[in-house]
Amino acid sequence: MENNLLENEALVNEITSIITNARNNVIKNINNELINAYWNIGRIIVEDELKSERGEYGKKQLITLSKTLTNRFGKGFSRANLQNMRLLYLKYPNCQTLSSKLSWSHYCELLYISEDDKRSFYEKEAINANWSVREHFII
Repeated sequence: MENNLLENEALVNEITSIITNARNNVIKNINNELINAYWNIGRIIVEDELKSERGEYGKKQLITLSKTLTNRFGKGFSRANLQNMRLLYLKYPNCQTLSSKLSWSHYCELLYISEDDKRSFYEKEAINANWSVREHFII
């Protein structure tokens, strides 16, 4: 009887590990897809800014865009978040340099570091030390 319990526990542990790994992979994939989408949204905003020669582009256009996208997709498209997407594209012009190990929240913090080498340092430290944004990511 005790042997069956141990075998059952081993079976449950193995299945639990598979489910946990699968869920973690799903979260990572969702995060990567969202960051790539945000980078592309930032690219489109910057390209549209360059096409138009309006000096007030940022405020009016982003507010209108924010309202439209929020109506269609819900939360996540505030003017501030669209500005972050724009900055993501400007600070990381090659989307291949974005790390899959960092979340959107990490990037939102990193975007406001003006010096490239300092931003790179914090990016590497956040990855190596597995910093969470809320508890350890203090810039």
